[in-house]
Amino acid sequence: MGLLNNIKDHFNSAEFSIAPNKKLKTISKDFKKAFNLSLVFYKGNMIAEDSLTLAALNKKTAIKVNTKSDEEIKIKASMKVGAVEKAFKSTYGTKVQIKDKAGKHLIDNDLTLGNAARI
Repeated sequence: MGLLNNIKDHFNSAEFSIAPNKKLKTISKDFKKAFNLSLVFYKGNMIAEDSLTLAALNKKTAIKVNTKSDEEIKIKASMKVGAVEKAFKSTYGTKVQIKDKAGKHLIDNDLTLGNAARI
């Protein structure tokens, strides 16, 4: 079943755009809908208020958030959690963590999003 799930994850992709004026709660909601996992944004080492936009987060952090990036992150279920988190950091300069659907437990960076959603 593991091999079948991995093959299915390569074809089961969800892509959504992330705009600087989009609220963090909207981005997180779209992520949860696509992958059945929670996406948590941070300002520094503290969880960011979900009512902030990505652009507003830039003003509240000591770390520069690249809200003017014209790159789009394309996330697929076959990607590892660690790779997704690094993509947010390198593309937008913001720290994110991926947690279970309830948002209580961090997901291991070596799991794919598809496998993590099935736990």
